[in-house]
Amino acid sequence: MNKKILLSGIQPSGKPHIGNYFGMMKQMIEMQDSHESYFFIPDYHALNSVQDKEVLKDNILNLVIDYLAIGFDPQKSVIFKQSDVSEHTELAWIFDTITPMAYLERAHAYKDAEANKKEINVGTFNYPMLMAADILLYDVDVVPVGQDQKQHVEYARDTAQKFNNIFKTEILKLPQSKIMQEVAVVPGTDGQKMSKSYGNTIPLFATHDEIKKAVMSIVTDSRGIEEKRNPEEDNVFKLHRLFSTQDELNDLRQKYENGGFSHKESKEILIKNIETFIAPLREKREKLAHDVDYVLDVLKEGGKRAKQKAEKKMDQVREVIGVKLY
Repeated sequence: MNKKILLSGIQPSGKPHIGNYFGMMKQMIEMQDSHESYFFIPDYHALNSVQDKEVLKDNILNLVIDYLAIGFDPQKSVIFKQSDVSEHTELAWIFDTITPMAYLERAHAYKDAEANKKEINVGTFNYPMLMAADILLYDVDVVPVGQDQKQHVEYARDTAQKFNNIFKTEILKLPQSKIMQEVAVVPGTDGQKMSKSYGNTIPLFATHDEIKKAVMSIVTDSRGIEEKRNPEEDNVFKLHRLFSTQDELNDLRQKYENGGFSHKESKEILIKNIETFIAPLREKREKLAHDVDYVLDVLKEGGKRAKQKAEKKMDQVREVIGVKLY
């Protein structure tokens, strides 16, 4: 039986954080055996925010190291960067020709930029079409995403359906998003969604000191130690859910509800559990960072494998739109 095809990726725009891990990366790792997996680094998307040659190069390399460190297996999964497969931008242009501007004006990234009165470049406006191409080139069945990224999959589905209708074909498969509801939105240190843009993250490979600093800065209520608290409303407890066993979680919940349990005590337990989780990942990452040739070989080979699949799909697309003459 053929495996279902899975694809997802994260922009090389900075260090990944635990929100990235629990929102998407963990799913990718767990699904490698059951799915034909494609992980891509959307480096062309990143140009909307990173326009420094050396920074972007470092970010790309470090992101590959990051993913290998958390358990991506290049024998099972295809790891590649978007810019190694020119079919992504070619297909995006074709989608541009069938997409009304009013449709793109509903995209979250565009609306956020407009609301914040930012200068909006064409790349930001057109982001959903390149994302649709990223997904539809590979006959993807499943796209693991955080809740805030679900719209990109919906845009890909809409675009595939419209393309198929216009050109009287069925060559573009409609993908499904996969969201783990209990961790779809990981809270940051300020209680908002964890995001680099909010500066509220806990880095995925943080040192012990970085973990301690981040956790101790988590926003809490002003109730006294003896007062009872609802753990479900507590920002620290929300992160405990990710790093505690069920027994530990039950014990913590009881301590919150009984009172006499300080924010400081809760944070110290969280620091210990996050360090236990991160330490082996950090150690593996340090080893990989000293073997850059291996990392680059993995990336090059992944690019070749991805391009082979993308070329086949683009050959079909060129045929149905009428530009393939020979």
